Amino acid sequence: MQKAHLAVAPLRAVLVLLLGFLVLFQVVSLPRAFARLAEESPELAHLRWPMLTVAVVEVLCAQVVIVCTWNLLTMVKDDRIFSERALEWVDAILWTIGAAWTLLLGVLVSFVVRWDDPGLALLMLLLGGAVLGLLMVVMRALLRQATALQNDLEAVI
Repeated sequence: MQKAHLAVAPLRAVLVLLLGFLVLFQVVSLPRAFARLAEESPELAHLRWPMLTVAVVEVLCAQVVIVCTWNLLTMVKDDRIFSERALEWVDAILWTIGAAWTLLLGVLVSFVVRWDDPGLALLMLLLGGAVLGLLMVVMRALLRQATALQNDLEAVI
């Protein structure tokens, strides 16, 4: 576990930078981008606030995943990763990914009817969401198995 401990500090630094970037993106960049879109394309101006809301919620989902990851890193550092509490954080990540993916799918489906060829966008969304979600399900199963083995080992000792 010593090597895992060495990785915690750099990963946390990356998470802090990423979280700061996402907050800046959420508060400054997204509102400006959608305001510019409304100015440059008046026919799409009515979509400014709904699209901004969806984008902000999607970024918020990414921020929730970062916070959950931070808590999992804390558990790694404290040698408490093989516990039921860790599974709760992984579940929170899974639910957040599911919510973000469902929201994005709903938005995409509402726009698909207007596109000539939505196949690539739908394929990317479905594959991306499925791969990320399934990867997290497998990681959760591995964590659950490792937790059970750790509990069995502690019972033997």
